[in-house]
Amino acid sequence: MPQSSQPLDLGPAASRRGFLAHAASLGAAAAIGTAFMPRPLAAEELTSAEWDAVHRDPTTPAEALKQLEDGNRRFVAGRPIAPHRDMARLKAIAPRQSPFAAFLGCADSRVPIEIVFDQGFGDVFVSRIAGNIAVAEQIASLEFGTAVLGAKVLYVLGHSACGAVSATMNGTEVPGQISALYFHIRPATRGAGGNLDKAIAANVREQALRLRDGSTVISKLVKEEKLIVAGGVYDLNTGAVTPVALDAA
Repeated sequence: MPQSSQPLDLGPAASRRGFLAHAASLGAAAAIGTAFMPRPLAAEELTSAEWDAVHRDPTTPAEALKQLEDGNRRFVAGRPIAPHRDMARLKAIAPRQSPFAAFLGCADSRVPIEIVFDQGFGDVFVSRIAGNIAVAEQIASLEFGTAVLGAKVLYVLGHSACGAVSATMNGTEVPGQISALYFHIRPATRGAGGNLDKAIAANVREQALRLRDGSTVISKLVKEEKLIVAGGVYDLNTGAVTPVALDAA
């Protein structure tokens, strides 16, 4: 005898019991999830230094770089402030943006730069591309972010286990135009001796120097001490950003 494809009608009481059980299971799952999620600190929980980090814009390149480093330390420690992430902030900056930092980052979905550095709306001007490579369009965007919008630090952010760098090292055959990335990453892989982590750091250095020394707009800002160009590698497992010395051999 063929089975009916219609769901059984167990009556209103059973339906209510099922709904309540389902709601209870969802509530338990949410409680477990939030137990492991760092919540933003409330105003009364902040130290005076943390309060300043929320309410005071950096005035020098050194202060801007420190603000980023402090934000990443908060993120790693599970003490994010999550500043400037409400509608009031969004409305305040709607007429004009003035980010204190600009970033060249990888397009990887696991590297949300505002979250990694504990910043919010209008704080950072971000240009993202696979392999965090400094090509013409990215350079133009970052010249705008620094020379026009006034960012005081220009940061190149790579990350561990970068697929673009790994594929370049291995010469992996890829579809479409993905291999166009290889040309820009190849110089960083030549001296890495097959070490992916070394190649990732070298690629950060290569792209940062291309920005700092290759763009007349950016190099002028650096010479005038209006801008710092910096770089680092974000660890996908720990959340920590390790600085990369740009002038190291």
